[in-house]
Parts: sequence; structure tokens; C-alpha cells
Amino acid sequence: MNRLDKANENPMRRSFKLTATVALMAGVAMTLYACGGNSEPDNQCAQLTDNGAVVVGSGLPGDPSAPELSSGFKPKALVSARSYMVVTANPHASKAGCEVLKKGGSAADAAVAVQMVLGLVEPQSSGLGGGAFMLHYDAKTKKVQAYDGRETAPAAATEDYLRHISATNTAPPLPVLTAPESGASFNLLRQSGRSVGTPGAVRMLELAQKDYGSLPWKDLFQSGVQLATDGFPISGRMADAIAGSRTLLTTDPEAAAYFLNADGSAKALGTIIKNPAYAASLTSLSASGANALYTGPIAENIVKKIKMTSGGSTSFPITPGLTELSDLANYQAKRRDPVCTTYRSYWVCGMGAPSSGGMTVASALGVLENFDLGVYKPTALDANGGKPTVLGVHLVSEAERMAYADRNKYMADTDFVPLPGGSTAALLDKKYLKSRAGLISLGRSMGTATAGTFNTTPLGSSDAEGKGTTHMTIVDKQGNVVVMTTTIESGMGSFRMTNGFLLNNQLTDFSVLPSDSTGIIANRVQANKRPRSSMAPTLVFKLASDGSVGDFVMGTGSPGGATIIQYVTKTLVGVLDWGMDAQQATSMVDFGAANSATTNVGGENPNVNATTPVGGIAGGSDPLVSGLRALGHTVSVAAQISGISTIVKAQRNGSTVLEGGADPRREGIVLGDTFKP
Repeated sequence: MNRLDKANENPMRRSFKLTATVALMAGVAMTLYACGGNSEPDNQCAQLTDNGAVVVGSGLPGDPSAPELSSGFKPKALVSARSYMVVTANPHASKAGCEVLKKGGSAADAAVAVQMVLGLVEPQSSGLGGGAFMLHYDAKTKKVQAYDGRETAPAAATEDYLRHISATNTAPPLPVLTAPESGASFNLLRQSGRSVGTPGAVRMLELAQKDYGSLPWKDLFQSGVQLATDGFPISGRMADAIAGSRTLLTTDPEAAAYFLNADGSAKALGTIIKNPAYAASLTSLSASGANALYTGPIAENIVKKIKMTSGGSTSFPITPGLTELSDLANYQAKRRDPVCTTYRSYWVCGMGAPSSGGMTVASALGVLENFDLGVYKPTALDANGGKPTVLGVHLVSEAERMAYADRNKYMADTDFVPLPGGSTAALLDKKYLKSRAGLISLGRSMGTATAGTFNTTPLGSSDAEGKGTTHMTIVDKQGNVVVMTTTIESGMGSFRMTNGFLLNNQLTDFSVLPSDSTGIIANRVQANKRPRSSMAPTLVFKLASDGSVGDFVMGTGSPGGATIIQYVTKTLVGVLDWGMDAQQATSMVDFGAANSATTNVGGENPNVNATTPVGGIAGGSDPLVSGLRALGHTVSVAAQISGISTIVKAQRNGSTVLEGGADPRREGIVLGDTFKP
């Protein structure tokens, strides 16, 4: 810790030093972090409690990184900061990003540090072997730039890449697994080499950091290297992911050796786990840039793992992927135009193709704009977002059904398949969305929606997507903002590990079938194509008096596969329509619908009674659930898996502050130059 004169030392620092001394005398392991110069508050990058500031990794009581059982919902308090803030799904990652911001690093710098730690402590969700989408806001120029780091299919891929072994062997890709209970056989496509796309996250981060970084690239990896070298305790979510994938992780000896004990059991909660191979990969990246992943030994090892032909102790056959070293060497991250539309008195900017997230969220909001949602805001508002109303959930869900219908039919990688009219304009046209709003009845759910009609080639429909994802939201001292959603697709990806990280199974986000009875499917596999995503990193700005983009209002996003669209939409509505703070909107009941008769109402939230059945139906005694069912909704009260990270710029007591909310359904926290208002 930096030395300070006694005259400048405040009571909180003295209290922390005393507690640290007692802890050390008692033999409690802890790590002390530098807290900045005299002019800065002592609680930077620490979680504030009633007893003072607790540093992540300190080992002290209240340390948010202390491993504990993963549970469905742990209420969290709103966090306020003066000038910078980071929200991620893991305390170690939030700490890494916060330390970069504290040193004067930019939001883009912090995103690099955060991802390098997330890939270690949350390997089931994202990492060096996956992809990402980012929106960056430059406070000086007021420009929003989108970055596409989505994985790609190999150059040798055909439209039948996911359904046939080859043109001459029309059997589905191996392995074939047999269910012990029924004896039935089924293919696990994500376990084949065909599921793995060329990773894009690292190349994208390098591109964004070159554009907007302020610190040297090589200085952004220390937190990840140190944690990988010294080890960290396995968290609840990571422990659950390992246990749930224990058998499938045996596909690859490297993955099994890292995640499993010698007897084949899953490494448990709290186990200290070290990853020297990952530390070596980060060291190479810090010295050589992204090329260290896309050429040379790491790239060669990635290709070898994709081309595996057998796995497991019984050496069951696996269909290899067709990725070559040239696919990695030729991979390009791309700058994209964001999808920005007005919503009431705001501009909302999201990610465009190959993600459907920004367009589908904008489509739902464009329908909702035709209703006065303010009169349907939740009741009994509390820190967990209160009790959503029946009509509030009904309207949002109906709007989403129509947005998903258009998504499933028309949205894919626009470098290969154009949108109706050649841009987002037709799908997001205000008159078109008003006509869609006219299809909503306040008295009855439509069940499933029909996609809008446009003058296009006849198209089929596909809704494929996995859920192994995470999100970060970051604001730096200069007011620049990053919202980034990053993924390896399903939890634990393809179960293949190399150089300390897991490889994605992102290509299963493509439609397995190239067409259906209606026509070709926009999201079919094609060589070098990027599979459609629902990742929806989102930025909101005030609508200036001249109609331009005004001041920054909020940033948000979430993991959750195709359900991301629902999580982001409800969070935006919570802040923009219902006046919630960042934590309330993030914590609020997860609700919404894809294009099916089922409406989700997250039963993990304490404001939903999901346990008491009526007529044999779970949640039947809850007035929200019963009210929706009376309108014809089929309601699921299954626990939702959002991981929303939200920052809102607010006015409190005449001052501008940042307010952050971390999803209580995950382990993440908010850090920054925090204070108690």
C-alpha cells in the first residue's frame, strides 16, 4: 500500500490497516493492493460495506471473491461512483478492470484486462477461444463504434457442415451417445470438431484497444497472469459448471486434467486451481499481440484440437472439424456501424449483424413505443425491482414475440444474406412497427407471431443458440464507455482445451438445416460466415433537442443465449419507462418471450411465488402468473440465467454520479471510485 503521512490518513484507512494487521496475526492469508495517491479516496476498487472497504482477494470477512455455493438470487445494493466504474460477472474480473481505470486507463484498456481474467475464473462462459461483440462510446467525439469479434466457419465449410460427415457420407457428425436410461442414441454435435469456429475475441480486443486504448497493450495482462500463476479458489458457478460437464470434459485429456481430480471427480467449490498454461498464453499475447493466438504454436494447437478424431477413455470416434491454420491467420475482426434508433426521448444503440441482438431489441422497443408503459410499472417497488404488473409483462412479451419472429426469419450475417431492403431500415421503420403494435390485444396473448412480409426470396426460420456467455459494462474517467458481451457459446464450449483455455462450440448457432419447407434459411452454414448471435450490448443516450445523440444515459447487456434480448429489453424498460435505478432494473424479475406461446417469469426472484402449485401448475398462486395465464400465456417460472451488468449516469443531490447494478443471479460486483452518497 502506498505510504501516506499520518495527517492525511483517514479513519477508513486506519480501520483497514488495523483489520489487516489482526488478520495477518491470526494467520489469515490476504493480498494488499495499492490504493492510489493522497488526493484519491481510499475505497477505490473495493466493495463498500457498513464496516468499511473490503478489497477483492483480501481474504477478509465480506470479501466478494470468497467462494460460496451458487444460488439462484442473492440481493445486491446499488453502487455509486464519482468518475469511473466497471461491472462484470466475477469479482476478480471487476477488480482487474477497476485497477486499470484507477491508473488512468481507458474503458477499452479495462475491457482487455477484464476479459483476460474472465477467461480464467469463468472459463465456462468466455475466453481466448471464443468470440465477442463490443460497443464503444467516445465521449470526446460522441461517436459510437461497434466491433465484431464473432467466430467464423472455416473456409472448407459447406451448407451441410453440421449435418453430414461429408458429401459422400451423409451420416451426422460424431460422436453418437447412448442414453443409459432408455438406450436411445443421439448425436452431440457440440462435442464434434464441427462445432468449433475460428476464435475472434482477442483479435477484436486488439483492434478496439488500438483505436481507443491509452495504456500499453503489454500492461493489461498482469492481473490474469498473476491469478493464473498463483491460483484462485473455484467459485460456485465454476464448480457447478465443472460438475455438470464432468463426463463430457473427459473427451479431452487436457480439459480433464485441469478441471477434474485424478479419480475423475469434479474439482469442488473453493479448490485452489492454477493454470500455468494460461499464464503462458497471456504472456505471449502481451508480448506479441493477437498474432500470438492466430499464428505459431498456439494456433497450431487450436487446429490440432479441432481435428481430434477420438476422445475419452474408450476412444470413441469424433468427426474432426475442417479448420486450417490459414483460417486463423486470415481471421479479421471488423468495425461495424451500430444499430441506433430513437425510443421516446432517448437514442438506443445496439449491435448489428451478425448479431440479431441490437435489431431485435430495437424492434421490440419500436412496438412498445406505441403504448404508455408508464401506467403499467411494477408495484411495491423495492431493491429487487418490485412486482411487475400483468399488463406490463404482457405488452413487453407480445412485442418480443413479433421481434423474434422477424429475427428468426430475416436476421443473419449480412455479409452473406442481406436484410429486407438491404439495411435495418425496413425492419425498424416506425410505421411498420406501429402496424405490428396494432396486432397486440390487451385481452389475449397472440401465442406465436408471424414474421412481417417483405419482398425477399422465400426464407425459412431458425432459432438456434446456446447460453455460455458473459457481459461487462465499463465507464472510464473521461466518460468513455464499453459494453461488451463475450462467449464460448454453450457452457464449457466444445469441452476441448488447449494452452490453458477452452475452445468454443459457436458454429452450433448456425441452423443445422440449410433450408426448410418455406425456403432457404438465412442463418445456414456457409464458408467464412459468422453465425447469428443474440448478444446485445446496449448504450442509451438522451435525445438532443436537434434530434441528435445527446449525453450518455446508460449501458447494459447480459449473457443468456437467445434470451439475452428479453433480459436487455426488461432492463431498458425498467430504467427508461419505469424510473428504476441501475440495480432495481437489473434485479427486476426476468420476464419476456421468444416467438412461442411460453412467457418466462423468473421464479428465482423473491418477488415471484414460484413454489405453490395450483391445479398442479407451478406458480399458480402468484397473481402475476395467474393473471398472465388468464390472458392465454403459457407461463414458465423456471429460474432464469441472466447476468446483467448495468451502469446509469444519474443526478443525485445536484451532482452527476455513476450508479451500477450487478445481477444478483450471478457472482459479479460493481467497482470503481465508489462512495456512499
